[in-house]
Amino acid sequence: MAGDGVTGKVRAAAATVPAPVLVLVAIASVQTGSAFARTAFDVTGAAGITLLRLAISGLLLVAVVRPPVRRWTRAQWVAAASLGLTMGAMNLVFYLAIREVPLGVAVTVEFIGPLLVALVQTRRGLDLAWVALAAAGVALLGLHRGGSVPLGGLALALLAGMFWAGYILASARVGSLLPGLDGLAVALLVAALVALPFGAAGAARAFTDGSALAAGVAVALLASVIPYGLEMTALRTLPTRVFGVLMSLEPAAAAVAGLVVLGQHLGPRELLALVLVSLASVGVTLGQRGDRPAPQPLE
Repeated sequence: MAGDGVTGKVRAAAATVPAPVLVLVAIASVQTGSAFARTAFDVTGAAGITLLRLAISGLLLVAVVRPPVRRWTRAQWVAAASLGLTMGAMNLVFYLAIREVPLGVAVTVEFIGPLLVALVQTRRGLDLAWVALAAAGVALLGLHRGGSVPLGGLALALLAGMFWAGYILASARVGSLLPGLDGLAVALLVAALVALPFGAAGAARAFTDGSALAAGVAVALLASVIPYGLEMTALRTLPTRVFGVLMSLEPAAAAVAGLVVLGQHLGPRELLALVLVSLASVGVTLGQRGDRPAPQPLE
């Protein structure tokens, strides 16, 4: 298939780059994509850019991967649909969150979701301490009276984290039933259907505004297609613990992307919260034994 040839060439090129570098590029790509999504909110709204991102990335992946959906079993369809439902809800809520709070803060709070999944899976006493450390970081953001971070935005980011937890479980199921990116391609289109009722009007406005439409395409590439491909290539040779530790840089990468693209400055309290949550993520990751790392949320 032509799609297989394109995918093979991309993977061959990526394979020449050290795996940790691929992961770092993927992290930077995801957070830059989220920052660009925020720039389109005035035209499309949060739901509109969510729909554009999911639909464009889904159509691109389906065109490249060409999943043989006619041969799928009922279990495979259910797995892909479940992943799509959680992905659609996660991205809708996350983009609503970054409408209210800085990108770095939103990603910091969202990390509570995968930390809770790790806690349930490992059942190590020490992980309780790591989760408590992360909770302390989030409390720093939410309990500061007179602070500049809206509680409503923090609540949305936390809800996005809960959907991220569901995404992790659904993604693991898809990975066990479907090869490569087949399940993800279909799941992205299902996620777009989830966002359709909320974002149709906003996405339509993007077709009358060239910059907003360009942002939608950029977000689809930066936040979905590019990072997921890079991560899958990296995980062929990179130990999962190293991958998990690198993923703990997500909040910091989000803070940098928010600063560079959006001019969002974080204060000492927000930066301390970011450090606490990132340390907790590193601690939980290093304590895992052979577990697969939590997948990216594809924000």
